[in-house]
Amino acid sequence: MFRANGILKLAVLVFAFLLLVFLAFQLLDLTTDFKVGKLFTMSGPESTVTVKPVKHKCGLSKACPPGHFAFKIASGAASVVGPRFCLEDKLVMSSVKNNVGRGINIALADGRTSEIIKTDSFDMWGGDVVPLIKFLKEIEEGTIVMMASFDDPATKLNDEARKLIADLGSSSISNVKFRDNWIFVGGKGIKTKSPFEQHIKNSADTNKFDGWPDVLEMEGCVPQKHE
Repeated sequence: MFRANGILKLAVLVFAFLLLVFLAFQLLDLTTDFKVGKLFTMSGPESTVTVKPVKHKCGLSKACPPGHFAFKIASGAASVVGPRFCLEDKLVMSSVKNNVGRGINIALADGRTSEIIKTDSFDMWGGDVVPLIKFLKEIEEGTIVMMASFDDPATKLNDEARKLIADLGSSSISNVKFRDNWIFVGGKGIKTKSPFEQHIKNSADTNKFDGWPDVLEMEGCVPQKHE
């Protein structure tokens, strides 16, 4: 009888000990899970500050300084895709806007406000240079002038037209020939040659497209005109 009671007590003590050990391990697991969970919560995506990439006007690689207007310009691609002009984050000319054409494409903007004054294109293959000359002569002082080629910009160009474009700050217009690609940003009344110009020759050895050179792209910041 006493022996049976002793065995029973021993069994109860062993069970109690095992229960305490089990509870201790459970508590340790809960504490560890809590700490690890808290660690992951603190370093997880919910608490991570997401830094969005900064978008500059016209998609420029960096922002323009105060007192400057952001621009990006691209020439036409062969005779398929027209040129593209952006000024101060506004799409000015493009095939999407359906306001570009073969030859020389031009956009005029107010040098004080960047507001677009006029856009036009002049066919220098099958057209006439006279409308282009008239257009160039009517540009007012202080106007930003953006130009880009599409297909052929030069066949009908004459010395008078080239001189008028050179007076806007172009250094390369005298060398632009049949199917060359050319982009330029200058202004009426500019005192020096513009730094915003690119020209690539039509050459069978270097052309990217069949009969046309590669597309030209350029971005920059045009100084605002002050009174």
